[in-house]
Amino acid sequence: MDYILDPELAAIVPMIPAMDYSDVPGMRALVRQFLDAAPSYESARALSVEDIRIPGYEGAPDVEGRVYVPSERTDLVPCLIYLHGGAYVTGEVAGMDNQARLIADRAGIAVVSVGYRLAPENPYPAALDDSYAALVWAAGKAGRGHGIDNARIGVLGESSGGGLAAALALVARDRGGPALAAQFLDAPTIDDRLDTHSMRDLPVTPTWNASNSPYSWKYYLGDFEPGSPQVPLYAAPARAAFKDLVGLPPTWMAAYQVDPTRDEGLNYAHLLIQAGVPTELHHYSGAFHLAHAIPGTALGTRMITERIAAIRRLLHAPSA
Repeated sequence: MDYILDPELAAIVPMIPAMDYSDVPGMRALVRQFLDAAPSYESARALSVEDIRIPGYEGAPDVEGRVYVPSERTDLVPCLIYLHGGAYVTGEVAGMDNQARLIADRAGIAVVSVGYRLAPENPYPAALDDSYAALVWAAGKAGRGHGIDNARIGVLGESSGGGLAAALALVARDRGGPALAAQFLDAPTIDDRLDTHSMRDLPVTPTWNASNSPYSWKYYLGDFEPGSPQVPLYAAPARAAFKDLVGLPPTWMAAYQVDPTRDEGLNYAHLLIQAGVPTELHHYSGAFHLAHAIPGTALGTRMITERIAAIRRLLHAPSA
């Protein structure tokens, strides 16, 4: 299918490297190289930044994390659990430093960036359990010691991290764990069946190709066959019926027109709406998967501005 990109984004496409997730070590090296080359984010707000070790869920290994908190806060502040993307197999806390700093700076909140375990070495539910452990940490005594208000904790995930964020909202509700005030799902990867219109008809697109999706799900699901009836709802939240989503927190959703994962996000937003969950949906025309991650375009700037505004609004952050 032909598609039309925003002109500024189209000009960048030739500089975006091809990604082949059949080669996990190669992709990890490529992602690390790309993130290391990005200019450092200069925060206008003084931030306290600390690397932390989070106790694992039910005896699992400790989880690496990094917490960012405004230094000049006068009271407890809202917090965002930040779950990076990377097809469930790439990404790390250090590589997400710029994004985490930007959120903490511009929203004026605490951010807990989570270095969850990666597939295929650690398939489902390892990453989800690590994400839940981070939520428990942030809502507990340790989080309060870092200035976190446990009544105003949200989760933000991008791409596969968006899938983890959606699943975290479900397990937090169903385990009776700390309540999330909001979920922010940015191009969430949540449907292992790979049968949406966008997944079928957008095979070659910038930053994410549909050809990589079977690898991502194979690595993440481990013993579960992608597309089979046995795949758990917590692994692939798109399998939910609207009745499964009742009681989830207010939701902000971003989807991108030129993105194979587009329709699973749009479909999930519709289910949330049907379930009575307050849901704000942003569909960015002419944009590819996570286009805001590439700095310097007007559309990307608007995406970030709208996301930060939603974070401040839904977490009741203090005025800047």
